[in-house]
This record gives sequence, structure tokens and C-alpha cells, in this order.
Amino acid sequence: MLKILKYSFYDLMRSRWSYVYFAFYLLLGMVLLFLNNNLSKAVITLMNVIIVLVPLIGTIFGVMYYYNSKEFTELLLAQPLKRSSIFLGQYFGVAISLSMSLILGLGIPFIFYGLFKSSAIWDFSLLLITGTFLTFIFTALAFNIALSYENKIKGFGFAILLWLFLAIIYDGLFLMSLILFEDYPLDKLSLVGTMLNPIDLSRTLILLKLDISALLGYTGAIFKKFFGTNFGLIISFTTLVIWIILPILRIVTKSKKKDF
Repeated sequence: MLKILKYSFYDLMRSRWSYVYFAFYLLLGMVLLFLNNNLSKAVITLMNVIIVLVPLIGTIFGVMYYYNSKEFTELLLAQPLKRSSIFLGQYFGVAISLSMSLILGLGIPFIFYGLFKSSAIWDFSLLLITGTFLTFIFTALAFNIALSYENKIKGFGFAILLWLFLAIIYDGLFLMSLILFEDYPLDKLSLVGTMLNPIDLSRTLILLKLDISALLGYTGAIFKKFFGTNFGLIISFTTLVIWIILPILRIVTKSKKKDF
């Protein structure tokens, strides 16, 4: 698996899209830091970009890489290699390369800015950690979709639909349910609903770390009471890890049963 991971990683590192992805975050970080005196506002702006863009890029790159390397994958399958090693190697190669572009693209401007000398380093670190989690989660989901559909158009369509649902539609449905059942105790429903969506969970963790949960009203107080504790943080990161593990397990299962 390590050899396949290494090949996939270097293959993506030679791709111009990886450099475009890196350059975008590099430019964005420099503009926000050097043209904005308020670090909290810069982190919030970066959060709004990362929460939407990282899942989209992870989804598109994952599906695109699988379909573009399909012939090479079939060649590897003819060799005495475990199927799980082939697909997991490709998955980790894509996820790690995208994560490196994100971390380096935002990390370099923050280093030059001297952020590591201030307390905002913890907010920035959480931003990168959640971005990395989202990259691994949505890349794994993308590989699952690509393995399920031979047709490229269907694969891309379902991948974009998944991102659209988790990034936009889910929030609308969740908000409507809270409004419809406002007369009932919704504390647990709000917490569970947030953890069922990795994008919402990541956004909540960053907002609470910035200590602006008061803007969320009563719901923010509930989130602060749970996610603001050490136990809540452990549960949150455990949930994000589960969001990675479950799709990976399905990649292994699906690759063993799939007829190429």
C-alpha cells in the first residue's frame, strides 16, 4: 500500500491543479492577514472559505482521480496485490496531497506574519485540523461514490449532489425542523443533528473556539455547554474520526466485491 500511496502522492504533486490549490490558499492567507488588522475576522473569513471549498475540492479530486486512473488500477489488479492496498493507497495519496496543499498554503503566510507569537495560533491550528479532517472525509466519500458507479457522469453527479446536500441543503432542513418543533425540547436533537454533518460540526467547533457562540443565541449556549468542554471536544473529534473510518471500511468492502 505504501508504494501505491507514494506513487499517487507524487502523481498529484506533479499536477498543476495541486499548485493552483496551494497558490489559492497562499494568496488568500496573505491578503487576509496583511490587509486585515483583526485576526479573528481573518480566521472567520478563512473558516467560511474552508468549510465550503475543502469538501468540494476533496469530492471532485477524489472522483476525478479514480476515474482518470481506472486503466492503471485495472493493471495493478492483474498483479499479485491486495485490492484493499491498491484503493487505500490511492485514497491516502489523494487525501494527503490535498491536505498538504491546504496546510502549506495557509501556514506559510501565518509564519511570515508572525502569528505563532500570538494566542491566535490555537484558532489557526483548529482551522487547519478541521480542514484536514474534512479533506479526508470527503475524499473517502468520493472514492465510495466512484466505486459504486461505473458511469463518470453519474459518479460526478452524485458526488456534487452529496456535497450540495451536506454543505447547503442539510442546514436548511435542519433549521426548518428546529422551527417546526420549537415547542419541544431540542437540546439533544440539535447536538445529534450537528454531529451527523461533518461540515456543521467543524463550523461549530471553530465558532466556539473564537468565543462568539453568543451570536447563535440559545442554540449557541447549548453548543457551548457541550462542545466547549473537554468531553465535548473529545466526542467531536471522535465523531470526525468515525466519519473517516466508516467510508474507508466501505472502500475496503466495496473493492473486494466489485467486479472490474
